Amino acid sequence: MLLKSYRKEIFRPQCNPGFESVHCIAHLDQDIAEALPYLNAELGGFEYFGDPPAVTFRVQGKIITVHPREIAVNALRDEEEAEKILQWLQREINQVWDRRGQIQPSYQGAPKPKLLEILKLLPKTNCGQCGQPTCMVYASLVAQGVKGPEDCPELAEQAAEDLRSYMVQFAFDV
Repeated sequence: MLLKSYRKEIFRPQCNPGFESVHCIAHLDQDIAEALPYLNAELGGFEYFGDPPAVTFRVQGKIITVHPREIAVNALRDEEEAEKILQWLQREINQVWDRRGQIQPSYQGAPKPKLLEILKLLPKTNCGQCGQPTCMVYASLVAQGVKGPEDCPELAEQAAEDLRSYMVQFAFDV
């Protein structure tokens, strides 16, 4: 077992303390740096950083970044949800570490959606009905997995389907 224990810190974002969601940082009592490339390979990391090592995942609308001595999770409902995610990650880290001899480590992140490809599929009216000032801003949120086709009232049905098809190849469920 590689990761045996951690200490959890729950807080509201300092930049906007009125946010409903909370963030969590788990301070790991063991260094898991060697497991990160294996974890990236098995869980399909969105981003992988080599120096200093870290892997980022996008899971159910959350961004989870795993560092050698800490795990950061954003947009949590409460401490209970944080604990469930941390327990899941602890199991994943330990299972991956136990099977590392059977896993080809990965030092690269997943391919990323291209902003201009997304923009090509949008109506480009800058109408603001999606809540964003321009279609470019909306496209950047789609590229991050924050918004989807259903958030653009001006998007034609075929364009919405094309956008879904484009984003699904990047493991975005839109």
